[in-house]
Amino acid sequence: MAQGRWGPRALGAAGGGWLAGLALLHRSERLPTHAEFGVLVAVLAVTWGWRHRHWAWMGLFAAGLAFSQAAWRAEQRLASALHPAWEGRDLQLTGLVDSLPVAVTGQGGVPGWRFEFAVEAIGPTGTALPPQVPPRLMLLAYDAPPITAGERWRFTARLKRAHGLVNPGGFDAELWLFEQGLRATGVVRAAERLAPAPWWALDAARQALRNAIRARVADPSVAGVLAALSLGDQNAIGSADWGLFRDTGVAHLLSVSGLHVTLFAWLAAAVVAPLWRRSPWLCLRVPAPIAARWVGVGAALGYAFFSGWGVPAQRTVLMLAAVAVLRGPQLPWPWPLVLLGAAVAVTALDPWALMQPGFWLSFGAVGLLMAAGGDDGRGWRARLRAALRTQLVATVGLAPLSLICFSQWSLVGLLANLVAIPVVSFVLMPLALLGGLVAPLWALAVLVTHGLMAWLGWLASWPAAVWWLPAAPVWAQAFGLAGAVLMVLRLPWRLRGAGLLLMLPLLWPAVAVPPAGEFMLLAPDIGQGNAVLIQTARHVLLFDAGPVYAPGADAGERVLLPLLRALGVRRLDMLMLSHRDTDHVGGAAVLMRGLAVAELRSSLEATHPLQQAGPPGRRCEAGQQWQWDGVRFELLHPMPAHYAASLRPNDLSCVLRITSASGRRVLLAGDLEAEQERGLVQREPDLRADVLLVPHHGSKTSSSLALLTAVQPRTALVQAGYRSRFGHPAPAVLARYQALGIPVVVTPACGAWRWDSATRAATCERERVRRYWQDSAPSAVSVLPMGPALPAPEEAEDAWP
Repeated sequence: MAQGRWGPRALGAAGGGWLAGLALLHRSERLPTHAEFGVLVAVLAVTWGWRHRHWAWMGLFAAGLAFSQAAWRAEQRLASALHPAWEGRDLQLTGLVDSLPVAVTGQGGVPGWRFEFAVEAIGPTGTALPPQVPPRLMLLAYDAPPITAGERWRFTARLKRAHGLVNPGGFDAELWLFEQGLRATGVVRAAERLAPAPWWALDAARQALRNAIRARVADPSVAGVLAALSLGDQNAIGSADWGLFRDTGVAHLLSVSGLHVTLFAWLAAAVVAPLWRRSPWLCLRVPAPIAARWVGVGAALGYAFFSGWGVPAQRTVLMLAAVAVLRGPQLPWPWPLVLLGAAVAVTALDPWALMQPGFWLSFGAVGLLMAAGGDDGRGWRARLRAALRTQLVATVGLAPLSLICFSQWSLVGLLANLVAIPVVSFVLMPLALLGGLVAPLWALAVLVTHGLMAWLGWLASWPAAVWWLPAAPVWAQAFGLAGAVLMVLRLPWRLRGAGLLLMLPLLWPAVAVPPAGEFMLLAPDIGQGNAVLIQTARHVLLFDAGPVYAPGADAGERVLLPLLRALGVRRLDMLMLSHRDTDHVGGAAVLMRGLAVAELRSSLEATHPLQQAGPPGRRCEAGQQWQWDGVRFELLHPMPAHYAASLRPNDLSCVLRITSASGRRVLLAGDLEAEQERGLVQREPDLRADVLLVPHHGSKTSSSLALLTAVQPRTALVQAGYRSRFGHPAPAVLARYQALGIPVVVTPACGAWRWDSATRAATCERERVRRYWQDSAPSAVSVLPMGPALPAPEEAEDAWP
């Protein structure tokens, strides 16, 4: 095969072309039309006919085949999406609980469950046409009875399309839902259990094991780690523990279940190989290396099934099987071709695996271990040296991948992994699994986990233990990965030094800042709340800190900290909190813990917890002003008398005006309501601004005609949640903007919105990074037409989010 038409070049070109075709599709804004599919078929026919002329034609054929089949599969998946007409309506759904339910806590501390649901039947709706409901859903059931995987239920639920927040450097929830085949999410309003899980249901056994772990292990942190290692239940690990694992560079041991499967297969093979060699009869029939390899694949398959058979586990088992086949005794393939063939097999099963960090971390770990070579010798000392070298190679080699995926570099990661890799792989994972048979082993696992957590906590306490880096351009990421490969291969040290030079653009990327006298506004997509970032040449101000989504989850942790770090912001010169409502201050505590904040300015009362926990605070008062880098900042509200009058929090909202040297203005109005808006208009002779942050998210109680006439904004920005339960922005308010011809930007449709004072250029993140799997929301930026184009408010409640 290697000497014929299918030589290494042709095979490499085919594998590389396959991956390139998938990468091209995943960079596309839309899927091909029927006419374009016809052109693709013709191209495939031509390249297949010419495949023997040159190896490059084989690469082109593989690229076209990968692009075409993945696009067709994506089209089938998109066709199953929830129709917009059925959003927000009560639907009766019968089906199976298709995943391990995850315990969640809603607003007000209400307990609940999050789980995947396979729809079998849809109840009557009283309409002529049946509803178009996806076959698999992600549901939330609050204040509900215990739910077990494998049970059959009848739910009354309200569904929404698969819609997520879109921010620079943020988690792509819509891609994750698309890959999982979950084309809608919803909230359960009524529930009826129809049948228990059958005794043979694997998911029910998994849940029983999770319940047993929680019952026998009192420490929730340790119980979460054991559940993650034995069941793949990564949701069992708390956010604080995840933060510790990320900061010490060991999150790949717990956050990527594919790596768990790989390590489990390696452990099984290591145990079987010496035992197999003890039997000459077995070795004569199947050589020990081949037997150990396939036992490892079988062990990985069993572990993957028991850990939920998730997408990362599926691709890892397939990868290991492909490696076992390609490394057979009759096929002495070089390791790059082995890895490439495995990647093709994995992406043939799951084309969207290419977009997940787990894919690159799994293949990166395996590739580095294959490149590092086998045993360096015999004896325990030689094997120990080889094991230490392998861990060093994996730690150094995976560092750029972790940096690209998670925007951080753990400077203590090498020391942490030297202990964590063998402890997790060879001690904790076996104890977590065997504890299901011999429960006292979990007590030993508790001691080991406490020791590991103490070690990691000590390392994380070191100064500068974590190096946060801004997102680097694609070319710098490519250079960094190439440099990492050079550094871990068995090459002369001068070439390894060249690898370090290649990594420098990734380790020290340039950060764009506005010119002196100008500023950049970035309004992230945070859901129902406010948070606006203002950057000048050398200063950063954050106006409000977004909402609390649930106990322990807020915009600071989920959106703002990752966004600021991706932008290279290490310090906030001012955190301004307009007022005390939780949709404006929800992420402030996390921000103050995660970043240096020089000053807190707000309308909060002196006894508010944030005043005690944060930097020196100062009260917002009209008349306060300052300049940063030629940009003027002015507070217009509240007046000192407003504090004395004990007004409601909304009426005490800090109102900030920002003016560039070129005269461009932004007005940030918090949750100011109509009465205070009129007072502001009377006090300020010139309120004109280029951009207005719509007061109170477009509530009916704000955006008075007097304010809009005085401000005359070129653009009005609404930060609100998708299908907001408060009805924001209100149809009557939108009609007011429509009558004045003011363009309205709505973050659920736009994603993060960026505006440059120097050029007045504005961009929506959804448009900038448009991909075919994203929800096709209505136009994000539009000049609402004049006249009665909108329905009356009472008719529009279901038409507007």
